[in-house]
Amino acid sequence: MSPKTSVHNADIAAAFDEIADLLELEGANPFRVRAYRNAARVVGELQLDLAARLAEGGELPKLAGIGEDLAAKIAEMGATGRMHALEELRTHFPAGITELLRLPGLGPKRAAALHDRLHVDSLEDLKRAARSGKLREIPGFGERSEQKLLEAVEARLTKSRRFKLAVAAQYAEPLARYLGATVAGSYRRRKETVGDLDFLVASLDPAGAIERFAGYSEVKEVLARGTTKASVVLASGIQADLRVVPPESFGAALHYFTGSKAHNIAVRRLGMALGLKVNEYGVFRGTKRIAGATEESVYRAVGLPYIEPELREMQGELQAAREGTLPTLVALADLKGDLHAHTSATDGRNTLREMALAAKAAGMQYLAITDHSRHLAMARGLDATRLARQGREIDALNASLGGIVLLKGIEVDILEDGSLDLPAEALAKLDVVVGAVHGKLDLARDRQTRRVLAAMDSPHLDILAHPTGRLIDEREPCELDMAAVMRKARERGVCLEINSQPDRLDLNDVHCRMARDMGVTVSIDTDAHSVDGLADLRYGVGQARRGWIGKEQVLNARPLAALRRALGRKPTRVKEAS
Repeated sequence: MSPKTSVHNADIAAAFDEIADLLELEGANPFRVRAYRNAARVVGELQLDLAARLAEGGELPKLAGIGEDLAAKIAEMGATGRMHALEELRTHFPAGITELLRLPGLGPKRAAALHDRLHVDSLEDLKRAARSGKLREIPGFGERSEQKLLEAVEARLTKSRRFKLAVAAQYAEPLARYLGATVAGSYRRRKETVGDLDFLVASLDPAGAIERFAGYSEVKEVLARGTTKASVVLASGIQADLRVVPPESFGAALHYFTGSKAHNIAVRRLGMALGLKVNEYGVFRGTKRIAGATEESVYRAVGLPYIEPELREMQGELQAAREGTLPTLVALADLKGDLHAHTSATDGRNTLREMALAAKAAGMQYLAITDHSRHLAMARGLDATRLARQGREIDALNASLGGIVLLKGIEVDILEDGSLDLPAEALAKLDVVVGAVHGKLDLARDRQTRRVLAAMDSPHLDILAHPTGRLIDEREPCELDMAAVMRKARERGVCLEINSQPDRLDLNDVHCRMARDMGVTVSIDTDAHSVDGLADLRYGVGQARRGWIGKEQVLNARPLAALRRALGRKPTRVKEAS
């Protein structure tokens, strides 16, 4: 049977985010806005499918920061697919105005000013106003910001809609289970955003598979329907394509539909040089199929070892395969712990104990508690006194917990001059120090680079978190000389973080490859603000794999004793995991 609900956590989170956007445009109480932002983040990170739980007659669990009113809205949307409060707010504003808030540097106040002064209510309105030079006439806007906004809006208007990988997963994985299908395409290659979803089914009953696909409860529109393939649009707006092939062609089809296009063309050319024809039905010599049931057989037929999907981007993988130098990529199972996580002491939603038990349940040996430092006042950052108190709480917990070790850490702000936000004597007592830039992200390239390089001169900094500060489709990366940053990281023994938050995935795949090639150690961390956030490690691992990174280059792929040696810390009295 098709699932009963077509509402996913991503849909509920998007509704709460839109309410927050509209409330900001309305000038509502900031605490009310923040409540909706928090609710969006809580629901978006949650592993439990809320609408499915409700559809099965279950009750909503108690969620941090979500009271009766917000819970009722979740229940309403789970039952009806709609949220009355959002629909009511939408009547107060033009339909396209929230799209303006997705542009870098255009917050609610500036968007409201554009609306009030120039009647800018959509991306097209903004493009016309910027091209005519009218933006610079408004206080707070200048010629430079006008040009940057014009570039941003033109880029958004010309590119097709894409979904963040973790959001696409909420639609792809249930549908794949329902169909008994494999998800191919850019999703399988673990690209940070995907434009559509490609499903592949091996079956001797293609008509039945097509019927089942078209009858899925989340299908909004059937675009095309043939004897072995179909295309639909889901209620979320994402396009899904299905291809049904016989079992003997499954490997060839999976290779073909996984891509990338450039990789596939190169493999076909290798086949042609050997007198073979390679396509989605198999590998043929004349009319005889000689391979195709598995992807391994396709590669073997053209003289290559198997190439992992994340590497198939024509970035040297075929040459490495021929030379026998393909990397053994890091896997989720290789990670022994997580070195960046938050608790309710600052802006997290779970206690020390809850985070520890969740990490233990996930099979981790250790979890570093790295709450924010004092400079991040909105997150109720820790000063040296509160940090020391938390350290004593961690010691007490470690004495009673079995199978998991909490490490004492901090996510310390890197200030504008490159200094760290807490005294050296406070940092020296910690197991791990994670440094991050949170403010002044718009500094010029040379100043931002000097800032980060100065921070890495601190003898206490172990990890540079989310190095470029980007938020996918929301905030551009800060301007940094990444080659200089990586050279300094290698020189000073500072790890660069691959932040697994689906909104960040920072380092990006290009920078991951750069780190690999320059011999810079990385740390794949969740930056979790809740127990559910710990599950995001898989997205960071995918990013590392796209960057050709093996486990030997990953700091937190080491057991605790080896990790401590790498960090240069003395073991505590806590019995260490082996």
